[in-house]
Amino acid sequence: MPRETMTPRERWLAVLTRKEPDRVPMDYWATPEASENLVRHLGCANLTEVFDRLHIDAVAHVGPQYIGPPPNDGEDIWGVRHRMIQYDTGVYSEAITHPLANYASVEEIDANYRWPSPDWWDFSMIPQQVAAAGERPIRGGGSEPFLQYCVLRGLEQAMVDLIESPEIVEYGLGKLFDLSYEMTARIYDQAPGQVMVTYIAEDMGSQESMLFSPAQVKRFLLPGMRRMIDLAHEAGAFVFHHSDGAIRPILPTMIEAGIDVLNPVQWRCKGMDREGLKRDFGHLVIFHGGVDNQYTLARGAVEEVEREVADNLRILGEGGGYMLAPCHNIQAVSPPANIVAMYETGYALGWT
Repeated sequence: MPRETMTPRERWLAVLTRKEPDRVPMDYWATPEASENLVRHLGCANLTEVFDRLHIDAVAHVGPQYIGPPPNDGEDIWGVRHRMIQYDTGVYSEAITHPLANYASVEEIDANYRWPSPDWWDFSMIPQQVAAAGERPIRGGGSEPFLQYCVLRGLEQAMVDLIESPEIVEYGLGKLFDLSYEMTARIYDQAPGQVMVTYIAEDMGSQESMLFSPAQVKRFLLPGMRRMIDLAHEAGAFVFHHSDGAIRPILPTMIEAGIDVLNPVQWRCKGMDREGLKRDFGHLVIFHGGVDNQYTLARGAVEEVEREVADNLRILGEGGGYMLAPCHNIQAVSPPANIVAMYETGYALGWT
């Protein structure tokens, strides 16, 4: 086995700058339940030991602490109530109230709703978080406003708004982008030049097609995303763009806007075949993810996981520009043996 010559941070930076790393970096995304299963399976004390055991180059996240007005009982800082939903292998939090759902105009929202302020967070601990990250790459700041807009308006109403109430969409996303921008800028101020990647996201695809028209992306999302992208680049950070699903039609637009990394590469979705993505966009964007989380990790045999990792390294990793990771959070239904196989195969075959 070759010998490692880079730290996780150096390995990420090499790929991001189109230089040759000692091996392909490997990242980790999982639900708490899946992580608990993996820690137990490997007999480790915690995830840090898992990362060391499996040679995972996981990022360290930095961010502020909330110190703002206490929310009302049972609500979060946005005025949203949640309930915990049990399913076969875990639990998740679901919004059950939508504080902007019943307003019919921008004027009503402006008069009756209090938007969170960046002053509600304390950013002073970020230098300590950076120091604690050690040799790991650092991620901080970013935006995903339409996700929060859906929580505030309700998913169905949020999608209807794109057609029937575009002025409310522009107003709401403007508020959310402004908050993300100011909070991200304050993170950069606390850690100048230390944040390597900033997460600028929006889920724009389903399994079969786009969730938004190109015109809607360009009207509602792209102006704010460009502003965030420019902020990240001015701070020396790389833009990590997450968008689930069949998003090939919008990729040229997002690449032109300045994204550096594309995640999660759900290659089983329509139009997202790995060969085509690598051929058409591999010289323009870094690929992150690509290990299928719908079938392969969740239901496939160990041999299928090993084969898929080898295929990703061969296809997406040809000539560089690839970071191995699951295509979204590993779920608790995924056997720990499959997760181990993903990283052990990546470590065995990922040397450059």
